[in-house]
Amino acid sequence: MPHFMMLCRDKPGHLQLRQDTREAHLAYIAHTGVVEQAGPLLDADAQMCGSLLILDVPDIDAARAWGAGDPYFQAGLFESVHVERWKKVIG
Repeated sequence: MPHFMMLCRDKPGHLQLRQDTREAHLAYIAHTGVVEQAGPLLDADAQMCGSLLILDVPDIDAARAWGAGDPYFQAGLFESVHVERWKKVIG
């Protein structure tokens, strides 16, 4: 299957919302089984401020649908979400 990169930026001042929904977000990742790599973006103070995820899904619509089901997205955490097809070369 193709891979898609999802780059999500949190709304400013929403770290507590991220922390409050983190367990549900991680459970969603485990349950869906399509995330190959993921991790938080960090600001200058090393505080979480977004997410980078690599999804193994059939197409961009499936990637967007996965994103829409993410508890972070449903809680209104993100200021922006960018999805693009991605090609793994190293790793």
